[in-house]
Formats: sequence, C-alpha cells, structure tokens
Amino acid sequence: MFVTVTGGSGSGKSEYSENLLLKLDGNGFGNRVYIATMEPLGEESLRRIKRHRLMRREKGFETVECYTNLKNLAISNKNGKKPSVILECMSNLAANELYREDGAGEYAAEAILAGIDMLISQTENLVVVTNEVFSDGICYGDSTESYRKLLGKVNRELASRCDAYAEVVYSIPVYYKGGPL
Repeated sequence: MFVTVTGGSGSGKSEYSENLLLKLDGNGFGNRVYIATMEPLGEESLRRIKRHRLMRREKGFETVECYTNLKNLAISNKNGKKPSVILECMSNLAANELYREDGAGEYAAEAILAGIDMLISQTENLVVVTNEVFSDGICYGDSTESYRKLLGKVNRELASRCDAYAEVVYSIPVYYKGGPL
C-alpha cells in the first residue's frame, strides 16, 4: 500500500503517518525503515530530529538518512519480507534536490519521482509525508517560487500514484483518496 500524508507544520502528520504505518505493517516489527531527509543543520533542525526520533523510539524503525539521490537507495528485505517504509519529509527532499550541490537541480522532480517508483517496487507499505505550503497567499521571490512549484508538481504526482491520500488537520486525517485507513 502506498499512502501520501500532507499537512501544515505542527499538524500531527508525522505521528499520524508513523501510527498508520504500524497499522498497515501489522506484526512486521523488525522490518520498518524510516527514511529521514532533513539535514541536521542548526539548532531548530536538531530539535526536530530529536523530537521525531523520540516519537518513533520504540516503534521498531531503522533510520536511514537520505538527503538526495533517493533512486540510489537500496532497501533490503528481511526474512523474505519487503519492508514497510516512511519517507519524511518530501519538502526537505525537494529542497535538497533543488538547492544542494549534489542535488538534481532543474531535474529534481524527475529524480524524486524515480526514487518514489524505486521505493514502491521495494516496499510492502510506503508512507510519504509532505507539507502543505501553498495556502498562505504570500508572494515569494523567484527561488522560493521555484521550490513551491517543484513541491506542487511532486505532490500532484504522489496523489495520482498513491492508493490513499490524506491531509492531517489538527491531528485529524481528512482523506481525499482511498480512505479512511
């Protein structure tokens, strides 16, 4: 099952996504992978990383850091079972691919979606967490607008490819496709 979860900052989407994956995975403890895309740069990111690690501490996830080149990440089966995977967060991966020196630059959308296709083929369950960054009504500079266009394009593709798509609003999932789960 492939599920995309979106929501604003602090909406509860991370906790919801982790609990959803546990539900989808059932008794698959020991073959859960958390793909972390946030680079530990600065105090704020370090606090968020710490908080997320505490949230999933006893949920049986192996954490794999992947800032760019998702399509080159190989995830192994264990005991003949495909893993259940969370990718968090698409907004970080998109920024990394667009702006990092080792990122895909103008080909970021294609690189990201190739990585998603690879993950779909290697996993039993995949939950991709992304951000809703489009409803503030603010006009941004060209660089930020390029990022928002990229994330919008990727999110539209995720929505078309996934089995279920939910937005978490104040910790409440609202399903637009394939739910509730």
